[in-house]
Amino acid sequence: MAECTYCKAETQLYDRDVPICTQCAAARDGSPRKPPTAERNIRTSLLQELLETTARTAQAAREFEAVLSQFPSGLPHPDGTQRIKSASQNLTDAREALRKAHNRLSDYQDRGVIPEDLKRTG
Repeated sequence: MAECTYCKAETQLYDRDVPICTQCAAARDGSPRKPPTAERNIRTSLLQELLETTARTAQAAREFEAVLSQFPSGLPHPDGTQRIKSASQNLTDAREALRKAHNRLSDYQDRGVIPEDLKRTG
């Protein structure tokens, strides 16, 4: 934890990279400081989902390319066809998950639509 620049109390709050406690911030602003909003948590969750699905898609694309590179003649042996189909389906699924993650983040940022699974209950 950092020390408030003004009163030396322990704080996790920063104002322009300067540690400041809530009491000193309220005294400076003339209004009480609000805790971080759920908006930041929602955006962080959506960005994390996007990063994870991007990584998953990249991995699926690498695996698909690896399967295809095993057949330089372009004519896979019988079980190779199934391996290609499986790798292709994994890539399709990963791309669909990435599309959904993009749409969720875009809907939230552009229109303020909070996905149902991220809404607070109670």
